[in-house]
Amino acid sequence: MDPDPRTQHELTRAVLERVQATPDPRLRELMSSLVRHLHAFALEVGLREEEWLAGIEFLTETGRTCTPTRQEFILLSDTLGLSSLVDDLGHPAGDGATESTILGPFYVPGAPFRENGASIAAPDLDGEPLLVTGEVATTAGRPIAGAVVDVWQTAPNGLYDVQDDSQPEFHLRGRFRTDDAGRYGFRTVRPVSYPIPADGPVGRLLTATGRHPWRAAHIHVIVSAPGHHPLTTTIFDAEDPYIDSDAVFGVKRSRRRVLRRSPDGGLLLEERIRLRPETPDSTT
Repeated sequence: MDPDPRTQHELTRAVLERVQATPDPRLRELMSSLVRHLHAFALEVGLREEEWLAGIEFLTETGRTCTPTRQEFILLSDTLGLSSLVDDLGHPAGDGATESTILGPFYVPGAPFRENGASIAAPDLDGEPLLVTGEVATTAGRPIAGAVVDVWQTAPNGLYDVQDDSQPEFHLRGRFRTDDAGRYGFRTVRPVSYPIPADGPVGRLLTATGRHPWRAAHIHVIVSAPGHHPLTTTIFDAEDPYIDSDAVFGVKRSRRRVLRRSPDGGLLLEERIRLRPETPDSTT
């Protein structure tokens, strides 16, 4: 007589028992939870074999789409809201520090240092001129001299320099140091909304789920200073049509800004940044 067939719950328990041999406690915790949730998902939806195989093929294609300048897995994480969730878990708000946001896939380290007030845009670039000025300070409001403000954004055609061979290297990128009063400033053009790369598996998934690929217009910023936690954040144009439906769930209410019109017809933005101290003594 054949033995009783194995139940799904017995299978899950067997896998979890094997995972308990993992020497590293944190990896053991992560793997145990992953197994429980994956198995629960399959049971909840009654996952069919052809659907499981389609998922494997999707992940395989996602890996093949990755290049040195395109990380399709990051794009997948972004569009599922996972990147923003991990950011929220790692950088809780409420202590007076500027809220963080996700890094995004187009950061390039080593942008040139520029003088405060210099432009990061090419002289002949179309677009509305924008002057960004601001202050970097502690959560207690004390100005931080010598902080590094690293900024980058797309061109008016919706492309970053690494996506567009017609743009010079480090176009619309730059690093600035705050002065003795913690002030910084740079000239650029008004950011525009743009679609994330949608010609790969992530783009097809968005289409299949009835979603658009557009990101709300923004400027990326990384701010660092000795004695303070570095901050990765984003400045969003509050008037952008995709501000409430950003494809990667990256918009936080505190990071929306209304651009003001200057007397000469350009645009102005004052952006104050507050950094979280590494120790409580850093704010005194």
